[in-house]
Amino acid sequence: MTQFGRHPAAQRTIVHLSDTHLLAQGRRLAGGIDTDANLVATLARVERLTGGVDALVFTGDLTDLGEPEAYARLRVLVEPVAARLGAPVVWVAGNHDERAGLRRDLLGLPATQQPVTGVWDLGGLRLIALDSSVPGWHHGDLDDGQLEWLSRELAVPAPLGTILALHHPPLPSHIPLFDILELRRQDDLAAVLRGSDVRTILAGHLHYSTSGTFAGIPVSVASASCYTMDIALPPQQVNGMDAGQAFHLVHVYDDTITHSVVPVASAEPGASFTPEWYERMAALTPEERLERFSRKPA
Repeated sequence: MTQFGRHPAAQRTIVHLSDTHLLAQGRRLAGGIDTDANLVATLARVERLTGGVDALVFTGDLTDLGEPEAYARLRVLVEPVAARLGAPVVWVAGNHDERAGLRRDLLGLPATQQPVTGVWDLGGLRLIALDSSVPGWHHGDLDDGQLEWLSRELAVPAPLGTILALHHPPLPSHIPLFDILELRRQDDLAAVLRGSDVRTILAGHLHYSTSGTFAGIPVSVASASCYTMDIALPPQQVNGMDAGQAFHLVHVYDDTITHSVVPVASAEPGASFTPEWYERMAALTPEERLERFSRKPA
């Protein structure tokens, strides 16, 4: 592909999804939201992506109640899509998940209460999943064992740096209810991350897309495939709505990482920019392209 600007193509591309909240037997969430159908629509949109995908990362609340059938359904829906894309799936535990069930029914591991963590090498880009879930509770936390393990993993930098994924974002929310369920021990996590090669943090939990920084590291929170929060309402009136579902495209470059919101709902696109248009642009010199596309008409 011809390089039109100063940046070459991204080195890696990650699809960041979150909060699927599947229920067993196709039951609807809160009596009306079809989380199964919403995930099917989300995955159909993901599968239309072109250009290659290096990983699918689901940042928690994979099921709503931790039911075995819901985890089995998740595998049935997601694994064929990942196989067709040729990308590994990274499952992150959320507060609505149950560690034992997630380990047994989704990962094929012993059904223990051990944190669900992992490390993936995406061609030199390291992806580390943490488990911020707290058995029996909805707030987030990281115990000494996880923090010590993370410190050991980060002791040796990765060639393309590290991306950290967890459910509870280490960010403030302007919605008061999320403060009750925030990630605890954030200062301890920051101490581990400072000076490391962590380039960005992926999270979920909030059901709306937002971003910020933590310990000097960019944080990107993906929206949800199940339902989203109507944050146009006054903070103390914010509630969920069956609309606005989205996922993120994470593009990793040499010197930056971008996070782009992709809405699940789409419309027929315009016909201005076609493969033929790009082919004509590629045949021009940089000066000719600028003249053709950038100059405003007199």
